[in-house]
Amino acid sequence: MTTPMKIDFVSDVSCPWCVIGLNSLQEALTSIGPEIAAELHFQPFELNPDMPPEGQDIGEHLSEKYGSTPEQREQSGNMIRERGAKGGFVFNMDKRSRIYNTFDAHRLLHWAELEGKQIALKRALFDAYFTEGKNPGDHHVLIALAESVGLDSNKAREILSSDTFAKEVRAQERRYLDSGIHSVPAVIINDRFLIQGGQPTEEFERVLREIAATV
Repeated sequence: MTTPMKIDFVSDVSCPWCVIGLNSLQEALTSIGPEIAAELHFQPFELNPDMPPEGQDIGEHLSEKYGSTPEQREQSGNMIRERGAKGGFVFNMDKRSRIYNTFDAHRLLHWAELEGKQIALKRALFDAYFTEGKNPGDHHVLIALAESVGLDSNKAREILSSDTFAKEVRAQERRYLDSGIHSVPAVIINDRFLIQGGQPTEEFERVLREIAATV
């Protein structure tokens, strides 16, 4: 018997643990197979909503926001690289020298869901920022990524040059903040169950099976 399951993946495209969490979630769903029919939706969350368009040096940012030392950042970076590699993802930390505003990326992701291309664009955004070191707030980058996953580049340009989907994205961001989501990734199952953080594949699989048994 197949269990339908709605999964809202609340995340930001500049969040490395969101990459790790998504890898683990998708691996868990693959392992479970046809027992669960997952409907995956990416929901917007901005780690740094007030970040200016030019961004900020990432070392400076992490020091100001979290008080982390260079040694702590190196240790964290090594852990992230290792976890990413286990899921087949390459984190090029040396290329990720700045952190940027991601609101426009979330607007494109909102549109991409309507076009059935949201997962592909989310993956492309992760690759562009964490592997290639590109700016996920740069409109030229966003348009090229949209086109690379089969979206209309002219429509992407039109969206980015206007405030299209801004209201919808802001409303979704506020919804999750108001519901108590203040860190990501946050994986919400069937609007009831919360899995927080970049959990390992085995943990996602265990919880998904438990939830499926209750449906």
